[in-house]
Amino acid sequence: METLEIKKEAVSMAHKNASDKGKKITERIKTVDDVLRDNNITQKELDMMFANIPEHFKYQYIAELISKSLNQGYTPDWDNLNEYKYFPWFKMSSSGFRYCNYDDWSSGSNVSSRLCFRSPRLATYAGEQFIEVYKKFMVIE
Repeated sequence: METLEIKKEAVSMAHKNASDKGKKITERIKTVDDVLRDNNITQKELDMMFANIPEHFKYQYIAELISKSLNQGYTPDWDNLNEYKYFPWFKMSSSGFRYCNYDDWSSGSNVSSRLCFRSPRLATYAGEQFIEVYKKFMVIE
């Protein structure tokens, strides 16, 4: 067996130059613009779809797209009670709206199936990275 030595700088440069598909999903999807790009939707198209419709519907749709992008094709098996589905959990208090934790569900659900994630790591990432999207979707101000 032959050992290959790779310098840290070469690995960093290869990662920097890698296509989006070669990077972890949480490195590719950091903003709403990234989510829209991943779903082949322009900001103009999004704005046109939700013109003259209450804003929270637009943000619900964006939350659905976030789930779709981060899950990378994962479809929950709602017939499999052993397959946990995770979703971000938020807390509304006098200090405001904030990400609190993630939760999972294995049978009945209190969350839209389009908004669940395949892992607690992705649910946490979505809840923290996109908290403003969830707030605009869940809280009517």
